[in-house]
Amino acid sequence: MEARLKRAHSQNCRDGLLWAPLAWIGTGSTQGWLRDVLLAIDSDGNWSSIESGVPRSVAHQREAELLDAPLIPGLVNAHSHAFQRAFAGMAERRESAQDDFWSWRDRMYRVALAVSPVQLKAIAKQLYTEMLRGGYTHVCEFHYLHHDLDGSAYKDPLTMTWALVEAADEVGIGLTLLPVLYERAGFTATALRDDQRRFATNAAWVLDASGSVANRAQSSATSPLKAGVALHSLRAATPASINALVASANGPIHIHVAEQTGEVDECLKTTGMRPVQWLSAHHALDSRWQLVHATHVTHDEIDAVASAGAGAIICPSTEANLGDGTTDMSAWLSAGTALAIGSDSHVTRDWREELRLLEYGQRLQRRQRNVCAAPNDGQSSTAEHLFARINAGGASAAGYATWGIAVGARADAVVVDNEQPALLGVPASRTLDAVVFNSPSEPFADVLVAGRWVLQRGTHTTATGAEFAFRETMRALWPSE
Repeated sequence: MEARLKRAHSQNCRDGLLWAPLAWIGTGSTQGWLRDVLLAIDSDGNWSSIESGVPRSVAHQREAELLDAPLIPGLVNAHSHAFQRAFAGMAERRESAQDDFWSWRDRMYRVALAVSPVQLKAIAKQLYTEMLRGGYTHVCEFHYLHHDLDGSAYKDPLTMTWALVEAADEVGIGLTLLPVLYERAGFTATALRDDQRRFATNAAWVLDASGSVANRAQSSATSPLKAGVALHSLRAATPASINALVASANGPIHIHVAEQTGEVDECLKTTGMRPVQWLSAHHALDSRWQLVHATHVTHDEIDAVASAGAGAIICPSTEANLGDGTTDMSAWLSAGTALAIGSDSHVTRDWREELRLLEYGQRLQRRQRNVCAAPNDGQSSTAEHLFARINAGGASAAGYATWGIAVGARADAVVVDNEQPALLGVPASRTLDAVVFNSPSEPFADVLVAGRWVLQRGTHTTATGAEFAFRETMRALWPSE
């Protein structure tokens, strides 16, 4: 269903004004609804001023673009493996006595060993378009699919990297590219398995790749692009390589950690410490660090992450799909940890579903309701509390100083169609409650990224042919299914 906009301007809102009857304003701990909001966007695609209480008639006189529905920030999808979009829905059968993360991973490698650069771009374009419709306006790519099918380097070693950058640029979504350090198959292994041959890197390679992405971001990208680095996991990199990477890294540092109990047990056996405990003891964690999953952690580990200013990235739909388990959200929230969400393996591509599943998992585990609300801190709405924390935490995960509808932040937003069935008759003050917990959710039809409408009335403004190319790619990857 279309969001209702009075649109008199082109898709480019830069150096212009936007007015909304209701908007979720602010960042950090100061976020909430304001009415009759007039927003100015500068030539760089950032929010330059925000006024509330501005009558619609005044905004019209000032030639603002007028919205007829609430405006909320676009969120950061803080953890993505784009190629796995081609595997979503393809691992939901069990042929043996038991199925778990490790058997899923072995099957997933079938896709990893088959995808070409052209196919990766087609997959990513489809995925990134779906992310926009799901309310994400920026994605952090945890990118480890680097080399040719036989494991040799492409003529341009970053061929697969540029496929992702080009896909994001053509779709219009912001991108933080995180090349991954991946050098061994396990804590006691000395090399990768053969079916991991396309992933092989060392610290120097990753730093070089990150630098190349950063240079490209400064020179020519028309969509927002940033660079950081990632470590696949503690089991996949030696301590010496981790030290070398961290010592020279610029931007965010992401790592898979404590996702599986098997990983925790192996780390304890090998190092005498739990994964997050080891990280805290051996590295000066700071706001650059983003711990992905962090599912099986103790309260002491959560406190150490929070006190260091590091962040955690929760991926509820993937963690549920893979049978990882649930983390202690109350502890993370109470500790004040910077939190973000990711769609990871992309079994869903909508932040509303992620937040819904995140809270429902806690309810099932604890047999309580509204677990993630914080009434003692003035946050009695579960949806608003989660949304505010995820909105703020996405900034550091993506490499930004600030995020949200706030002066100085990138002008990203989505329009909430309050005439969709899930929101009909819902009071304005309960908008986010219904957006998250009243399903099914309609795709967002109007999405703004860096001051430009990339979706208008459900139609993408620039990308064409994405669905056809993706369908052909799927047919090539799964010819006998």
